[in-house]
Amino acid sequence: MKAIICKSYGLPECLVFEETPDPIPLPDQVLMAVEACGVNFPDLLLIQNKYQFKPELPFSPGGEVAGKIIALGAEVGGFQVGQRVLALCGWGGFAEKVAVDADRVFALPDGISAQLAAASLYTYSTSFHALKDRANLQAGETLLVLGAAGGVGLAAVELGKVMGATVIAAASSAEKLELCKQKGADLAINYSEEDLKSRIKELTDGKGVDVVFDPVGGDYTETAIRGMAWKGRYLVVGFANGTVPQIPMNLPLLKGCSIVGVFWGNFSRMEKAANQANLQQLMDWIEEGKLAPAAGKTYSLEETPAALQAILDREAVGKGVVLI
Repeated sequence: MKAIICKSYGLPECLVFEETPDPIPLPDQVLMAVEACGVNFPDLLLIQNKYQFKPELPFSPGGEVAGKIIALGAEVGGFQVGQRVLALCGWGGFAEKVAVDADRVFALPDGISAQLAAASLYTYSTSFHALKDRANLQAGETLLVLGAAGGVGLAAVELGKVMGATVIAAASSAEKLELCKQKGADLAINYSEEDLKSRIKELTDGKGVDVVFDPVGGDYTETAIRGMAWKGRYLVVGFANGTVPQIPMNLPLLKGCSIVGVFWGNFSRMEKAANQANLQQLMDWIEEGKLAPAAGKTYSLEETPAALQAILDREAVGKGVVLI
C-alpha cells in the first residue's frame, strides 16, 4: 500500500511518500481501507517526538480515519466486513490501509460521509469533552475561544452556541473572524490588532468571561486569565503557539477560577462509556443539522506534508482532511 512515512523525527518536509507492506490486524483489531484522514495538531507533535505517545520509527502519522472494514481479527465481534466506520488509530492513518483496535472503532451513520467524519471526530470530540465534561458550560454563560478559526477552536465556537453560551471568538485576522461569525460567534476580537485584555473587559461590561477555551498557549494565556469572571474555568487544550506558558499562580487565587486540563485522548480510553455517549450526541447533532463541520482544505495522500505545514504556519482555516 501507499503511505506517508516518518523515518526520522522532524518537520513535515522530512516525511516521505512510498510503498509499504499492508498492516496485518491482530486478533482484537479491524483492518480498514482508509477513505479520509483528519489533519490534526497532534500529528505535527508526533513527527517531532513531542507528543505524549511515541510510536517507534518508522511510522505513519494520522490518528483520525474514516472508511470501510476490509478484514476482522479473530476475536472481533459487533462489526462486519464492508461496514462504514470511523476510528481513532492514534497513528497510521495517512495510508491506504490501517489496523485499529476494535474498541477504538465506531459505526458511521449513513448520513455522514467519510470526509465529514474525518473533519469532525477529533476536533468536535475534544471541544465537546472540554466544554461539557471539564468546564460544565451552562446556557447563558460567556465563552471565550482563543485560536477560534482553527480546528478545535471553530468546533468550540459552534458547540458553545449549541450549548446556549454567548461566544466570543478571538483570532488573528478579519478573514478568520468572519468564518467564526458564520459558525455562530456573537462577538469577535482580532488580537493581532486589538488589546485582548481591554476588549474582554469591554465586551463583558467588566464582568469577565466564565470559560476560556485555549488551544494556543503562549502570550495570550496570562492575559485571558486576567479577563476571567469569578469562579471561571480556564481550559488548557494545547499549545499551538509553540510555547507552554508560565502562569502566575496568584491569578487563579484572585479570580477564584479553575485551570482545567483537557486531554481527550486519555479520556476516550479511560472513560469509554462517557466518550461513546459524547460521540453519539455529536453525530446526532450533525444529522439534525445543529452542527456543520467547516469544510477546510482537502489534500491528496501525497500532499500530507503540506497539510501539516499549514498547521505549523498557522495558516489552516477550518479542518484539513487528506482524501485517499
